[in-house]
Amino acid sequence: MRGRKKRDPSWNDWRWQLQHAIRRVSDLPLLAWATPDRLAEWQRVTARYPLAITPYYLSLADAADASDPILRQCLPDVCELAAGHRSDPFEELDPTRTRGVVQRYPDRALVLVSASCGVACRHCTRKNLLQRERHVQDALAWQAACEAIRMRPAVREVILSGGDPLLLETETLDDMLRDLHAIPHVEVIRIGTRVPVVLPMRIDADMAAMLASHRPLWVNTQFNHPAELTPAALAACDHLVRRGIPVSNQAVLLRGINDSVDTLRDLCNGLQRNMIRPYYVFLCDPVAGTGHFHTTVAEGLALSEALRGAVGGLAMPRFVADVPGAAGKVPLERVGKEGACYDESD
Repeated sequence: MRGRKKRDPSWNDWRWQLQHAIRRVSDLPLLAWATPDRLAEWQRVTARYPLAITPYYLSLADAADASDPILRQCLPDVCELAAGHRSDPFEELDPTRTRGVVQRYPDRALVLVSASCGVACRHCTRKNLLQRERHVQDALAWQAACEAIRMRPAVREVILSGGDPLLLETETLDDMLRDLHAIPHVEVIRIGTRVPVVLPMRIDADMAAMLASHRPLWVNTQFNHPAELTPAALAACDHLVRRGIPVSNQAVLLRGINDSVDTLRDLCNGLQRNMIRPYYVFLCDPVAGTGHFHTTVAEGLALSEALRGAVGGLAMPRFVADVPGAAGKVPLERVGKEGACYDESD
């Protein structure tokens, strides 16, 4: 794991990384602290919530430390099976809507173009929703999604999400971006991806050049801890920034991982130093299976205030919550009673 030598010559091949991703508890490396009882619990969890960890991402972890921030984001936890919260609090998979198209704001539409991820993040807001039949997975579904956007002239921005859009073949994503820019009222495209963090070798020169040909295009990613700011990850982001593609970071506040001022300071300063905008810090969404990561609104506010005094203005993200039923991201200062769902116990 952390610091190990990558002797396989295919290590920097993103397809090799996906082919060798760990998808079964039995394939995990030996962890001295993983007792038979814990392994049995992990088997139960992965029967409900799949396991996927790229070799690259696992290599960032300290195998001897059960509280390692990388391991906690990618290893199962029996707490995921605890009761509480809804599977789809934001009603993204409403069967009455066009397949894969989510519109919560008048001027923006989100399209779920993939159900695949490099790493199955244990805190994922869509961990209950990655059914392929509700995502745009074929040409007919994509055409229907484009037609739905074409019929909504108020939509000026389209966000491609999933799963991870950057796991699509470069040619496929190129075609999708071209189709969207052909819609007269679509002015801006945004891609939500965790590839720079968990599979940075995916962003090669060809991918970066293709994306740059479709500006105005923005990339939002999710670094949650300074340990993720590796040379490989930063090089992936640099490929994009040098081609005029802004990269912004939307961190998730995770209990026991980054809920300290020192960790957030090092993360935000590291992002700014590498031309990645510290954009948002989200409270972990009130989604079933994520309760053990949740912090309270009050804790988020305290961290926001403390961080404001520890970093410069350009390194200071906005602390927000995505509140079910609210119109837009809600600054923590205004969450109030709307955010009661974040403080409910699992």
